[in-house]
Amino acid sequence: MKNIKTLFAMGLIVLVSATSCKKSFLDLAPIAQQNGNNFYKTAEDMKNALTAAYGGLQYGGLYYSSMHIIGDLRSDNTEITNVNAGADQDAVDKFQNLATNSISSNTWAGHYQAIQSTNIVIEKIKSVTMDESLKARYTGEAKFLRALMYFNLVRIFGDVPLVTAVITNPEEGYKYKREAVNLVYDQIINDLKDAEQSLIYEYTGADIGRATKGAAMTLLGKVYLTQKRWDLASQKLKEVIDQVSLNKYQLLPTYAGVFGIANENNRESIFEVQFKKGSGGEGSPFTNQFAPIGSGTAVVSIGNPLGQNIPTADMNNAYEANDARKTVSMRNSYVLGANTVMHNYIVKYSGVPAASLDSDNNWIVLRYADVLLMYAEALNEIGYVAEGPAFGYLNQIRGRAGLGIKTSNNPVVALRVPDQEAFRLAIEQERRVELAFEGHRWFDLVRTGRAITLLGSLGMQTHHNVFPIPQSQIDINPGMIIQNPLYTN
Repeated sequence: MKNIKTLFAMGLIVLVSATSCKKSFLDLAPIAQQNGNNFYKTAEDMKNALTAAYGGLQYGGLYYSSMHIIGDLRSDNTEITNVNAGADQDAVDKFQNLATNSISSNTWAGHYQAIQSTNIVIEKIKSVTMDESLKARYTGEAKFLRALMYFNLVRIFGDVPLVTAVITNPEEGYKYKREAVNLVYDQIINDLKDAEQSLIYEYTGADIGRATKGAAMTLLGKVYLTQKRWDLASQKLKEVIDQVSLNKYQLLPTYAGVFGIANENNRESIFEVQFKKGSGGEGSPFTNQFAPIGSGTAVVSIGNPLGQNIPTADMNNAYEANDARKTVSMRNSYVLGANTVMHNYIVKYSGVPAASLDSDNNWIVLRYADVLLMYAEALNEIGYVAEGPAFGYLNQIRGRAGLGIKTSNNPVVALRVPDQEAFRLAIEQERRVELAFEGHRWFDLVRTGRAITLLGSLGMQTHHNVFPIPQSQIDINPGMIIQNPLYTN
């Protein structure tokens, strides 16, 4: 049976058919949108428009490439070991990226294109005669997606233009300036609160993969955590945890059971970007992207190995002995011909592509293990309690990995967590290995204020807490779009 991943292509075609070929401004849309008043008439029209909004998640500036480049390559988790993997990615890895770097421009453009698609749904659906509960759900899905887009943007760039209306004329773009981070977060929170009220917990059949109530709750908890609003974060994340008793989410018995094409959209996964190979550009690139250059067919059987996200030695050493997560996430060697080649590489997204850059592997954005670790972090920030509930949630994650539990007075020094600061470091470590190569590490380190401490030796400075605004945007509207401090073109 088809699910939402098979509908992305159709949705993108529908969206493009409702556009005109005008020059876009601020990259708020791939092509400036017409009003579409004669197009968005029925519930089916809105379903197709919403599917196009989901399709935005597959853009190169989002989860196809940018989010793992920023989340992992920018951190101490992965690196570029061969410059042939790409000069712009190498610059991001070394904290040398300028305002003209394509990672910034692709990320900015992709997110604003996706935001335009969500704004179309939110605005046009108001006048469509259709089932009111379905209208509310579609609106909620679009608001969740818009919130996710802005959450990414505000963490990557800081102040960003806040566009919540459909751009119908390129000239309209000139009125948008960068808005303060707190105002962007206000919009994110409002969208997620609205989404939570109108979404449901589960879908079946063709709707599997759509945003759920639990996804809105989880993302809202992550937003509060990022803002250091510990009480609100703990309350919202606990609401997600409480759904376990209602069989909504669970920590799967094995770490291996979370990943792989056969395990997609499982009970631990709360929201993931859907990809499908052999569907005219709907496949995922990760199997090829993460294979070492020069590995031939030893790591990926079809297409070129691109070497774009190689685990560092530090990442390799971050795993404790006998951690069951390591072999699911990465390997240290491959066999090419009769030779064993020592080279780290990611296996969490291994698959058999239909063609180069065309695999079935989804990208998990939110999952239940993340909820448990975020909740433990929030509880600790509210107040450290020896052997308190936060320890229980931390140790749920460790127990599944086959590791010893951590306690406040453990006789084993490596398992001893005697105070609040030690618990912070324990959470940092557990998030690193549990969520390895899922695009969280750089965001975590910036959020906790630990980025300079851990990444300074790699070249990170304070201004690298955000990326440069694309120079092209500043050139278009220099009076409104101002560069982040200390960046040049």
